[in-house]
Amino acid sequence: MNLKKIASELKNFEGVLRKKEIKNVVNNFKFEDNDYYFDIISDFGDDAAVIGIDNENAILLAADGIWGKLLESDPWWAGYCSVLVNTNDIAAMGGKSIAMTNIIGIRDCNIGRKVLKGVKDGMDKFGVPMVGGHTHPDANNNVLDVSITGIVKKDNILRSDNAQIGDKIVFAYDLDGKIYKNFDLNWDTTTMKSKKLVRDQLRALEIVGEEKLANACKDISNPGALGTLGMLLEVSKKGAHVDINKIPRNESVPLIKWLKLYPGCGFVFTAPEDKIDRLKEVLELVNITAEVCGEVTASKQLIITDGKDKEVLFDFDKEYICGC
Repeated sequence: MNLKKIASELKNFEGVLRKKEIKNVVNNFKFEDNDYYFDIISDFGDDAAVIGIDNENAILLAADGIWGKLLESDPWWAGYCSVLVNTNDIAAMGGKSIAMTNIIGIRDCNIGRKVLKGVKDGMDKFGVPMVGGHTHPDANNNVLDVSITGIVKKDNILRSDNAQIGDKIVFAYDLDGKIYKNFDLNWDTTTMKSKKLVRDQLRALEIVGEEKLANACKDISNPGALGTLGMLLEVSKKGAHVDINKIPRNESVPLIKWLKLYPGCGFVFTAPEDKIDRLKEVLELVNITAEVCGEVTASKQLIITDGKDKEVLFDFDKEYICGC
């Protein structure tokens, strides 16, 4: 597949296009007057909002609505993933998850039971409890939305909007996994692993924040590897050059498919060159393979290369992914 076709496929990938509506939501909320009891440190555009509660500490707030296509395909997996995606969001901020709440709408009780079993199994795997929420027992559709709260030291926060010109771009994945049998856009790395390893992988992101090993971070989600990087660059008002052949990949998966996958454990960082060795060391101790794949630039263009040709994937002077 040539680079131009790869760029076209990724730009028009459903996981990317679904983010565009965020702009219309964000435009309704402005916090310039700061007339609030607590300090809003970061809001839209990060994996979790950051609210300062005293001089040293902040709480992290995130929520995910589970894609209806996923819920209908495999209700157990949807419930399990509702825990996975939320704990990854907190980890990507350098934080520690505390607890979750949910809103569940049930049209089909059999599907509802499978969803709740998935949530329970996710709680057991990731070590984060579900402590409350709201149930619609007579909903028109089966719906699952989960919110999560975490904690982080203010000095340890990993943000999406802090990429610096000259930072190295590091993609990091647990490559030991498989395409999930009932939803082929998911790279499952957790169901077959011990809860200790899965939790240690989340803890590794806390260490990255504590040791200030990265300037920016985001967990790889529905937009895939380069779509997620694009969102990070968009809110950082930066660009980048990325060699797609350097992105860590399980060789059993074709490149274009790999770039669209939502991994069970996958992150993208921008980091100063002198932090790279330690960053890779921390991640590799928990079975996460990390490689330098490019560099942050001032151009506001995400340019991809295969080592020979190059293509502009996103030009943030002319377009947006999420509009934050």
